[in-house]
Amino acid sequence: MHRQNQPAEILMRYGAVDVYYPPSGGARAALVVAADSTFATVVDERVAWLAHVAAYEPGSFFRRELPATRAVLDEVQDLGLLVVDGYVDLDSAGRPGLGAHVHDETGVAVIGVAKTAFRSATHAAAVRRGAASRPVYVTAAGLSLEQAAGLVAAMAGPRRLPDALRRVDRLSRDHDHTTVAG
Repeated sequence: MHRQNQPAEILMRYGAVDVYYPPSGGARAALVVAADSTFATVVDERVAWLAHVAAYEPGSFFRRELPATRAVLDEVQDLGLLVVDGYVDLDSAGRPGLGAHVHDETGVAVIGVAKTAFRSATHAAAVRRGAASRPVYVTAAGLSLEQAAGLVAAMAGPRRLPDALRRVDRLSRDHDHTTVAG
């Protein structure tokens, strides 16, 4: 028997997003959605195309990447966590990067996974995955850095970069999956 006062069961889903900028212009954002925090069970994949994007500005990359990220997240509900390819914040003082802006707009916890050490990102946790000698650099908003590092270490895939981020990178570069976003 269903009671009206009982809250409906909420199923949290986990997303990973990346954006690619083709030499011809525009941007393609890709998102994979998983049923579990390790991204072992992918339940949805989406790609969005933007014909026009802002010019690259050093230290303000979010201005270019945020509109494409918004486009691919449009109509996706129940995300409890989003993993972005890059940093949440750019320095220990909290200068916001892409992940911080996404967290501020959506309220969703965000983990940033960067492949290279940003010169001012001394606050990032270095996480070594698999047999990789080089770490990835993890930052977070909406959860602790320790939780974020543990989640990244546990994500599916034997390589340095988790399979979910490898998948969204491939999807964003594959024009055959492109759909147009407003």
